[in-house]
Amino acid sequence: MFFLGIDLGTSSVKVSVVESQSQRTVASASYPETEEEIISLNPGWAEQSPDQWWENVKQAILKCHASALYDPGDIAAIGIAYQMHGLVLVDKEQHVLRNSIIWCDSRAVEIGNKAFQEIGEKTCLSHLLNSPGNFTASKLAWVKENEPAIYDKIDKVMLPGDFIAMKMTGDCTTTMSALSEGVFWDFRHSKISKEIISYFGFDHTLFPSLNSVFSIHGHLKDTVASRLSLQSGIPVTYKAGDQPNNALSLNVLKPGEVAATAGTSGVIYGVCDELNYDLRSRINSFAHVNHDLQKNRIGVLLCINGTGIFNRWIKNLAGVNHTYEGLNEAAGRIAAGSDGLIALPFGNGAERMLDNRIIGAHFHGIDLNIHGTAHMVRAVQEGIAFSFRYGLDIMRENGIDPTVVRAGKANLFLSPVFARSFANVNNVAVEFYEGDGSFGAAVGAGIGAGVYKTAETALQNRKPVDIVNPSETGKYDALYEQWKERLNDQLGRVHTTKALSFSET
Repeated sequence: MFFLGIDLGTSSVKVSVVESQSQRTVASASYPETEEEIISLNPGWAEQSPDQWWENVKQAILKCHASALYDPGDIAAIGIAYQMHGLVLVDKEQHVLRNSIIWCDSRAVEIGNKAFQEIGEKTCLSHLLNSPGNFTASKLAWVKENEPAIYDKIDKVMLPGDFIAMKMTGDCTTTMSALSEGVFWDFRHSKISKEIISYFGFDHTLFPSLNSVFSIHGHLKDTVASRLSLQSGIPVTYKAGDQPNNALSLNVLKPGEVAATAGTSGVIYGVCDELNYDLRSRINSFAHVNHDLQKNRIGVLLCINGTGIFNRWIKNLAGVNHTYEGLNEAAGRIAAGSDGLIALPFGNGAERMLDNRIIGAHFHGIDLNIHGTAHMVRAVQEGIAFSFRYGLDIMRENGIDPTVVRAGKANLFLSPVFARSFANVNNVAVEFYEGDGSFGAAVGAGIGAGVYKTAETALQNRKPVDIVNPSETGKYDALYEQWKERLNDQLGRVHTTKALSFSET
C-alpha cells in the first residue's frame, strides 16, 4: 500500500509516493522544471494561476509514475500540503474567477489594519490570535471593494489546498486550520468569526463545509483517476498548509517543539498549548494539524518573506553558468562576515515581523576592490540567517525558546554556510531529517485514512540524519549586532504601514 503526497509550493509542485509500512519514499518528482512565475501587476502584488497549479499537480504525478518504481493502482489515499494564505475564488461551476492572491501579496495591508482598529485590537488578538493584516480575509475584502463584478460571482472561497482537493474530487471542503490561517476562525467560540463576517460583509455561504484535517475530503473523480492512472474513488484524507505540514513531517506536534524551513520564504514554527498571541502581531498563531476542541495545539509561526527568493535572485544575477552548489562552495571560502558586506533580505513584500513595513532588500558596505560574487552570496545567506535570529528573538519574547530546531535537509539548509550561520547566530542545534513537504502530506494521508493510529505515533520513529551544533556563537553575535544596526538604520527611513498604538491592557 502506498500514499501519494502533494506539496503545492510557490516555486513548483512536488509529489512523493510513500510506502505505508516502512514510510520509505519510493519515488518523487517536481514540476515545472523551472521555478513557477509570480505575477506582479503592481508593486507589492503577487498572484499565481490556480489552473496552472492544477496542471502542475497533474504533470508532477505523471512524472512520478514514469519512474516505474511502484504500481499507481496501489496508491490508497492522497494528502495535500499547500502554500498558506492564498485566496482562491470559484463560481458555481467550480471555474476559477481570478488569479490567486498569494501569501506574499501586500495589497490588503491597509484594509487589514483598518479592520484591526475598528473591530478592536483586543477582540482580534484574543479571538483570532492575529490581526487581519494582509491575510486571506483581507484579500477577499480587497476583491469585494475593488472587483465587485468578480465578487458577485463567487460561490466558494478556498485556500490553495482546498482548490486542489476540489479539482480531484469535485467536493468543496475546508478545515479549522485553513480557516485560522485565513484569519476567519474564532478560537474562543470555535467557529467562523462573526466579527470578521459582519465587519467585511461576507456571506457564510461563501465558505466550504468544515472537515477535520485528517478526514475524507472527497473521493477521486473517474475522469481525474483515468487521466492520472489512479484508482477511481480513492480518498483525499489530509489537507494542511505547508508550515503545519512541514512540522508534521518533522514530528513537531507537542508544546515546545520547533521546526524551520528556508524555501522561498523562511519560517520558524513552534507548537504551544495556549491561545497565545503577540501584541504587535509580528508572529502569528494558527490551528496546528492536531488542534481540536478538546486539546489546544497552536502553531506559532514567524515568517520572513525574503529568504530563498533572495538567494535565487543572487544566483540569477550570477548567471546561467553558476549552480547553487557551486555558489555555496564559493561562499564557503569567504570568511564569516563577508569582509564587511551586509545584506538585508527584505525584498519580497511587507514583513510582519517588521510591523508590516516594506523596506526592500539592501547591500551595505560594498567595496569594489574586495567584494565579488562569492562575498555577495555569503552576505545574502548570512543576512537571511540573521533575519531568523531577529524573528526568533521575538518568539522568545512570547515564550518559545528552543534549544533544538528540526528541519528538512532542503533548500537553503543544503548550504553549509547557511546551516552553520543559522546554528551559530541562533545558538541552537539544528537536527536534519530526510523527507519534505510531499513526504509529510503522504504520511498525513495515512493518518487520515486510519492506517496510522494518531498523528503523534505516526512519525515517532523518525531519526535525524545530521546535526549542526553551534560552535562560534560569540563571533556571530557580534556580526548579528552589526547587521541589526544596519536594519535599524533602514527601518528609521521607512514609515510603518501599520500606524497603530498597542496597549498591554
